[in-house]
Amino acid sequence: MAYLALDTSTEYLSLAVTTPGGIVARHWHVGQRHAERTLPELEALLADTGIARAALQGIAYGMGPGSFTGLRIGCGIAQGLAFGLGLKVVGVSTLAALAAGCDAPRVYACLDARMNQVYAAAFERSGNSWREAGPAVVCDPQDAPQPDGDSWVGVGSGFAAHGDALAARLGGCLSETLPERFPQAGDLLRLALPLFERGEALPPEDAPLVYLRDKVALKTSERLKP
Repeated sequence: MAYLALDTSTEYLSLAVTTPGGIVARHWHVGQRHAERTLPELEALLADTGIARAALQGIAYGMGPGSFTGLRIGCGIAQGLAFGLGLKVVGVSTLAALAAGCDAPRVYACLDARMNQVYAAAFERSGNSWREAGPAVVCDPQDAPQPDGDSWVGVGSGFAAHGDALAARLGGCLSETLPERFPQAGDLLRLALPLFERGEALPPEDAPLVYLRDKVALKTSERLKP
């Protein structure tokens, strides 16, 4: 059985598919071109791996948080494919996928949320799965939730965009930071497979998205505020 995963929550496009030899994943820095790049790259991935659309058993997608437009594109593509193929879908937290791509037992996942804010959540490894040590939030970097204990590995674009503020807030908790990391479809798919196996996939019309924030842009007066 083959499963497909896609993530369009950041400036990267990430795709993955299960094959008899394991998960095959590919990534591209596409900026804001997810809408035009996703389907052609997906078709190329399936062709290169010899996986026919008819062989797919389910589709996983990054449900957020992340870019509002990117999330809607990814979810819409997952829904469209699932409707056409009669499949169900699984939404996976982009922050959880970001954490799952790290080998450390404690990961502080943090994505740049624009508007001088970050999306953040802490995760602890528990066997082959991950436990969320605190709910995902959107906040100013200087107000990022401080996890209990130390030796947390900070990952994600939040550390690239707001490294100084996050270091001042979380420095005592962190052992290192990996600001170049982004949510990858291969890790997303590994998190989704147990959900498919447990029958927790949803009809495509019920596919959820997690924005964490309703407001998507600052007013001019807010942008100019010191």
